[in-house]
Amino acid sequence: MDKGIFQAYEDEIQALEEEIRLLTEQYEEMRQESTFFSDEEILKSIKSLQRETQGETKGHESPSDLKAQLESLETDLSFLMEFTGFNFTSHSKKTVEKTQNRTVQKHRLSGKCHSLSFQLEFQLLEMQNNEKVSAVVSDLSIIMESREDSNVSKFVSRTEERGDLLTFFRSLATYAEWYEHRRRTFLHFK
Repeated sequence: MDKGIFQAYEDEIQALEEEIRLLTEQYEEMRQESTFFSDEEILKSIKSLQRETQGETKGHESPSDLKAQLESLETDLSFLMEFTGFNFTSHSKKTVEKTQNRTVQKHRLSGKCHSLSFQLEFQLLEMQNNEKVSAVVSDLSIIMESREDSNVSKFVSRTEERGDLLTFFRSLATYAEWYEHRRRTFLHFK
């Protein structure tokens, strides 16, 4: 047989093995997250859901009120996206560890700010002491489309070291806005 055919089969086998590995990881993550809840908590959630679906709970708004509230929230979100320039396209959250007063979650976030794409991956440690909740960002990883500018690369590196998401979003909004102005100006002269 031809070596090309063998190579095609090998490539297909490798792709299938990778898909099996990814699906196994997803299954393990889902199984792990479900073990964080006790049987009692699961039963409470099931009973609560049953009451809601049967209409036994009181104080819930009518479907038309909920629809109006949803439309209002969508309008607010649209305004905020237009105002800030941020458009988040995906977000995933995985609980890594959960105890009574400590939770560690891994977040993945991607989106665009004006015309610049970005992806973030970080861990969020939330600790609760008495009535106070504190959150710490760690293992911040930022991937940006426009890294050819050395100043942006330096900024991203510093932000990753410090784990300062607020500064990242503020600076990205300003940079992306001016990046868009520069891009339009250069297009005008071409």
